[in-house]
Amino acid sequence: MNKKYVVELSAEEREALRALTSRGTIGVRRYKRARALLAAAAGATDVAIAEQVGLHRVSLERLRKRFVEEGLEAALAERPRPGARRALDGRQEAHLVALACTPPPGGQKRWTMQLLADRLVELRVVERISDETVRRTLKKGT
Repeated sequence: MNKKYVVELSAEEREALRALTSRGTIGVRRYKRARALLAAAAGATDVAIAEQVGLHRVSLERLRKRFVEEGLEAALAERPRPGARRALDGRQEAHLVALACTPPPGGQKRWTMQLLADRLVELRVVERISDETVRRTLKKGT
């Protein structure tokens, strides 16, 4: 089958990939990508590369495309991942920490994560927040 993106390595690129795969201090994803590019340049099939390297066929197609369009380093590197938006900004975090340092509400021996979350909503510091977010935020501050 004819591939749209064919991996053709220069001598320098091939040597760089070989050196990369022979080192012991390289990330697993980068190592797998380097091995896959070497195998693709040697003419191995996607099925063989997938079994040998442990990448999915679709990942191999994307890897070849990135190599052809953007070059060796772009193919080996991690792309930034967007991640989730922060639940609390700096002002809201400060408000949470200050609230946690105050005496607990009447009838309580101490603040619970749920009490803190409910109070933040009640005070309109946030529209909504989970007790787990409160816990992670307070733990991060210690």
